[in-house]
Amino acid sequence: MLQPRHRPGETPGGFATSHRAPVNSSAPRQGPRRVIGIDPGSIRCGIGVVERDGNRVVHIYSATVQCGRGDFSTRLTRIYGAINEACTLHSPDGAAIEGIFHHRNADSALKLGHARGVAMLALAHAGLSPLELSPAEVKKSIGAWGRADKDQVQAMVRRLIGVATPMGLDESDALAIAIAGLYHKPLLAR
Repeated sequence: MLQPRHRPGETPGGFATSHRAPVNSSAPRQGPRRVIGIDPGSIRCGIGVVERDGNRVVHIYSATVQCGRGDFSTRLTRIYGAINEACTLHSPDGAAIEGIFHHRNADSALKLGHARGVAMLALAHAGLSPLELSPAEVKKSIGAWGRADKDQVQAMVRRLIGVATPMGLDESDALAIAIAGLYHKPLLAR
């Protein structure tokens, strides 16, 4: 089940602009203005959309897709549907997804690979070619250090986008990935 997070005063079809936070003032001004970030997972998948407005990052949308532990194809269908819906409603012009990392459990790694594949397919169907970022690249780009834990990443994301209300860790990870993608040089060159 999709649990969306909209900014105060936002309707599903429109956006308020009340949450704005400064970001690196020397950031380039070309490249995508709106990026969707995906934190893939087969049990929970984070989705975040941010937009650049001058030197500020604006929180547009974020959600955690609760896939559960039921039928695996149903879980993948939920991921695809949620990403497709987010792309349709929020029209990103860039995409970023967490890259592959080493996993100790082969079964978990395979399931994560499937979830990533479905996420990348949904992005491709939306006309987006996602930038793959390592967790360390994401953390560095939002001002956290390479070994920062999920709570520290969440605190940085909330500070950058000016959201005071709590959010899920998958949701904040997806927003961090979107923010990293917004200012990542290869995505800017597209």
